[in-house]
Amino acid sequence: MDVRNNRRDTTGASVITANRLLDGRTVWLTQQGWSEQIAHARIFDNADVEDAIKQAKATPDARKLVGIYGVQLDPSAAGISPLTMRERIRAFGPSVHPDFAPVEISHVH
Repeated sequence: MDVRNNRRDTTGASVITANRLLDGRTVWLTQQGWSEQIAHARIFDNADVEDAIKQAKATPDARKLVGIYGVQLDPSAAGISPLTMRERIRAFGPSVHPDFAPVEISHVH
């Protein structure tokens, strides 16, 4: 198991991600190849994702990628959303995106 996968539950679902060597962009494995949009990602049962990662690493496209690994999905999210903040930033970032801003705290004067 890839070290980044060590927190994946035995149940649940995951997607497969990597970075494109040409430009460093985050990409997601789809039914037809790789996409910059996580919304297009193929979803795997966690029980099957390790085999799918091995298959993805064995394809000719893998020569154009670095760091192919699985990302567990948040089962309570609407749509495809990674479980961890790190992976949500990779999927939807950048970290300065309004969705990642800290909650405003009102100050008493």
